[in-house]
Amino acid sequence: MQPFSLNLMNLSSKLQEPIFKTVGKVADKLGLETYVVGGYVRDLLLKRESKDIDFVCVGSGVQLAEEVHRALGGKLPFNVFKNFGTASIKQSDWELEFVGARKESYQRNSRKPVVENGTLQDDQNRRDFTINAMAICLNESRYGELVDPFDGQNDLKEKLIKTPLAPETTFSDDPLRMMRAIRFASQLKFDIDADTFEGILQMNERIGIVSKERIIVELNKIILSEEPSYGFKLLFHSGLLKEIFPEMVALQGVQTIEDKSHKDNFYHTLQVLDNISQNTDNLWLRWAAILHDIAKPATKRFNKKVGWTFHGHEDKGARMVPGIFRRMKLPMGEPMRYVQKLVRLHLRPIPLVKEEITDSAVRRLLYEAGDDIEDLMTLCRADITSKNNLKVKRFLSNFDKVEQKMREVEEKDKIRNFQPVITGEIIMRTFGLQPGRVVGELKEALKEAVLEGEIQNEFDEAYRFLLKLGEEKGLVVVNDKN
Repeated sequence: MQPFSLNLMNLSSKLQEPIFKTVGKVADKLGLETYVVGGYVRDLLLKRESKDIDFVCVGSGVQLAEEVHRALGGKLPFNVFKNFGTASIKQSDWELEFVGARKESYQRNSRKPVVENGTLQDDQNRRDFTINAMAICLNESRYGELVDPFDGQNDLKEKLIKTPLAPETTFSDDPLRMMRAIRFASQLKFDIDADTFEGILQMNERIGIVSKERIIVELNKIILSEEPSYGFKLLFHSGLLKEIFPEMVALQGVQTIEDKSHKDNFYHTLQVLDNISQNTDNLWLRWAAILHDIAKPATKRFNKKVGWTFHGHEDKGARMVPGIFRRMKLPMGEPMRYVQKLVRLHLRPIPLVKEEITDSAVRRLLYEAGDDIEDLMTLCRADITSKNNLKVKRFLSNFDKVEQKMREVEEKDKIRNFQPVITGEIIMRTFGLQPGRVVGELKEALKEAVLEGEIQNEFDEAYRFLLKLGEEKGLVVVNDKN
C-alpha cells in the first residue's frame, strides 16, 4: 500500500464560485472539517467544465446540507437520502452533493456496501482512482488547501488511471470500478497503469456481482466518448467485454478457407462506431453502429465460388436486438425499436448505389425508414471502412446520388410516413365486409400500388383502384362513397 502523505498546494484562487465560501462558512459554524472532493477537483485541475460538486465533511453530511440549504434561502430543491447518509441541493445548473466521510466495503458476494463513519483519510482511501482522490479544504483556516495523498496531480500530468490502494483492494470493494477505469481512460484519453490493468485482468469475472443497471451506465458513457473504439479495445483486452457483452466478442477473429478470408467484424464494428461518432452524439445511433453486424457470426457461411457470406445477418440481427437490450437493461421502448429498425435496414440503401435507382425502390426505403432515413444514411456512410480511398469516395458519391433521389421522390410523392387514404373502415363499409383476411389483402394491395407508383395516395384515384380490386375478387359494392 502506498503511504498516506499530504501533497499541499493552495487552490483558493481557482474556487471562484460563491457556493464554496458559503459551504465553508457553514462548515466553520458547525465545526465540521469540510472538503470539495472527487470529480470536481479533477476537472478543475484539467480545466474541464463540471456542474457536479461533491462535498465531504468529517461528521454529518446531511446536517451540513441542511444548514447550507438554509443559508441559500431555503427554497432550492433539496433531497435527503437517509439510508445513505447523503443529501443534495439543486442550485441553478449546479448539482451539489453532501456526504459524511466514510469507510465503505463490499462483502465478496454482495452488491451492497457496508458503510461506517470515517476520516478524510478513510474517505480518500475508498476512492476509485488517484485522480479522483484529491480534496480541497473549504474551512477558513485552510481554505483552498489541496490534500492529495496519492499524488493524483502527477497522474493527471502523466495521463494515467491508477488505483489509490492495491488494485485487488480497490476492485474488490466495488468491481464496477473496473468499468469506471476504462470509462475514464476513454473519456480523458488516458492510459491505465500497468498494475491497475493487471488487476482488471485478474478480477474481470467479479463484474458479475454488479447490477446490469450500473454496468450499462458506464458502458453508455464509453460509447458517448469522443473515440469509443479505445474504450472497447480496453474492455476487450481486459476480458470485461466477454463478461458483459459476449455477442460483441463473438465478432472478433478472421477465418480462412482455401485462401479466402473474411474481415474481422469486431474491428470493423469499432471503425464504424468511430466513424459515426464523428457525426452524431445520438447514443442510440451509436448503438445501431455497434449492433449493425451483430448477427454475422450466426449467419457466416463458406461458399467455394464466392467465399464467405453473411446472408440475412441484418434480419437476424434485428431479431437479436430485443434480447440484448433486455439482458443489458437498456430501454425496451422507442430506443430499442429505433435501433432494431436501423439494424434491419442498414443494407437496404446499398443496392440503390449499384444499379439504376428506381422511384419505387426509393419510395419503399422512405416508407420503411420514415423519419429515421437521415440517421440510416449516416449509418450507411459510417459503414464504409475500406482502406481503398478511391472505393470510399465512389461509395460516398453514390450515396450522395441516392440522397438526392430521395429528396426528389419525397418532394413529389410525400411518401415518408404516409398513411393510406383508404382505411380498413372504408374498405369494410364499401363492400359490407367484417374484419378479416380479405380486408388485409385489399389494404396491402393499395399500399403496394402507392409504393410502386401505380396510383397516387389521393382519395378519388385510390378509391377507383379499390373498386377495381374488389371487382377482381368478386366483391359487391354495398355502400358507394357518395
